[in-house]
Amino acid sequence: MRFSLDDLRTLARGKLLGAGLSRAHAEAVAETMVAGERDGCASHGIYRLLVAVNSISRGVVVVDAEPVVSEPAVGLVRVDGGGGFAQLAFDRARPMLVDKARRCGIAALALNNVVHFAALWPEVEALTDAGLVALAFTPSHAWVAPAGGTQPVFGTNPIAFGWPRPGREPFVFDFATSAVARGEIELHRRAGKPIPDDWGYDQDGQPTTDPAAVLAGSMRTFGGHKGSALAAMVELLAGPLIGDMTSQESLAADRARGGSPIGGELIIAIDPAGFVGNAVTHYLAGAETLFAGIEDQGARLPSQRRYAARRRSLAEGVVLPAALYDDIMALPSGE
Repeated sequence: MRFSLDDLRTLARGKLLGAGLSRAHAEAVAETMVAGERDGCASHGIYRLLVAVNSISRGVVVVDAEPVVSEPAVGLVRVDGGGGFAQLAFDRARPMLVDKARRCGIAALALNNVVHFAALWPEVEALTDAGLVALAFTPSHAWVAPAGGTQPVFGTNPIAFGWPRPGREPFVFDFATSAVARGEIELHRRAGKPIPDDWGYDQDGQPTTDPAAVLAGSMRTFGGHKGSALAAMVELLAGPLIGDMTSQESLAADRARGGSPIGGELIIAIDPAGFVGNAVTHYLAGAETLFAGIEDQGARLPSQRRYAARRRSLAEGVVLPAALYDDIMALPSGE
């Protein structure tokens, strides 16, 4: 089924309202899903509508949560999401984060008590649009085994980074510290396709190509001990540092309801002019020389495929697989 982005947005918003989500949350959450589908990220696109509605139906999400923004220190922002999805909490806190980053040169935002289901690049891209450099981190549920082990300790624990590029799309990367995003394994399960045997373990700690067995067992980190160390870093930065949960604590808080991760997210925003003042244009040009040195030898910058997909989607709309469309249309709709 082919959809324009506006029609897809209307569909997503209606299904979220039908699940009982407040209008403010439905609009923010739908925008993230449409952005994922628009940019060719199927595992983080409209498929996540099924994930979000599942979390709502299982009582994991506070559907009308009102985020509360506070200032714990001069360069810090905190928002208590009240158990709602992270998107609205970020939207409410972003203006203060941007203002503090511009005034102080660097600022950090702690999102607390929120439910996560999406990628991090929408947050960092929103900050690069404001001319800021951004980093974001969040743990999830304990689905991932540390290097050298087979039992889950970490979440998929993504890291995202964004660098503004005046007049063109920002340099952005966003990757899980697990070997692959959990949504990618779920898409393989839905399609009845095997996965590589280095993506995870079954419940007995044995490598397997069965996606359902990995979903019931444990995933692996990427890059062995290096990915494992980064996963631990994310746990600490977006858990204890900001007064929130680790992935193991998030899974325990779920109480076997099968919902999306509950916990925190840390976002850091840096104003390049804070370090280099009026020379910022010169140093941003130096960054462009770096990017040219990558691209001129035929290498691809992160997000280039995503931006190409975005251009196609804006012109042509997006196509949803029939099975996914049927599952979405089976959900109740709101106004």
